[in-house]
Amino acid sequence: YKLIELNGRFNFLRPGTTVVDLGAAPGGWTQVVLETLSDPATNQSSEIVALDILDMDPLPGVDMMIHDFMADDAPKMLRSKLPYGADLVLSDMAPALTGHSPTDHLRIMTVVEAAYLFACEVLTQDGCFVAKVFQGGTEQDLLAEMKKRFRSVKHAKPPSSRAESTEIYVVAQGFRHA
Repeated sequence: YKLIELNGRFNFLRPGTTVVDLGAAPGGWTQVVLETLSDPATNQSSEIVALDILDMDPLPGVDMMIHDFMADDAPKMLRSKLPYGADLVLSDMAPALTGHSPTDHLRIMTVVEAAYLFACEVLTQDGCFVAKVFQGGTEQDLLAEMKKRFRSVKHAKPPSSRAESTEIYVVAQGFRHA
């Protein structure tokens, strides 16, 4: 529901979109993307590449990769699947949590920064980047960098996210090549 709610507010899933789903297991977001982008009336094909360290059930029309995104070779492997780049990079990745808020914040920021840097390598002009972060906000340095590269950068907490959960999402739209 979170992705559906975010898309309802920001409208980033459109037929013909090339999507990379980082941290895709168990596959819920990938299924939403597949169902949302499957529109026979438009006759536009979408490409979906999903990656996670955990195994996922196959989905028709989705290029699924079982690999650790934080491994040195992961970005290169993903780029090889995207000869024309991507219109949307989704990151619902979360590191192993400790329960110690400052440590967990640093861990999620490491993952978000890696996903952001990858997005900057593969996004097409006007592309979009959506990533899970924890409240306490996205680091100011990263937000400042995102605001240089995207027309709009917003934080959102989908209604289906548990009230006690510290997760929120950063939605960056209108990518500009440097």
